[in-house]
Amino acid sequence: MVLREISDDYENVDQIIFPNAFEGCAKRGVKIERSRVVEALAGLIEDGLAKAYVLSRMKPYSTELPGMPNLEIVEEHFKTYFYITKKGVDLLRAYVGLPFDDLD
Repeated sequence: MVLREISDDYENVDQIIFPNAFEGCAKRGVKIERSRVVEALAGLIEDGLAKAYVLSRMKPYSTELPGMPNLEIVEEHFKTYFYITKKGVDLLRAYVGLPFDDLD
């Protein structure tokens, strides 16, 4: 669910990823904590399925971070974002069968 959340755009854990994952799980009767989403993102980065970035309004607009940033505290200014890698896209295509042609 977390990988899918970052499959079409750079997403911030507190703006999009956690709220959408929370809602999706709640619909299935499952309660999740923000820390579990952060753990999932760390695992995706470790497995090469996602990368973390700092986004800016000025060039360079995105800067890749080396590994998983510390996200124990909710970000106030939403600087850290996550995006799927080609390996992540390939995984989604193989296991979910979703059309991700625009990500090539």
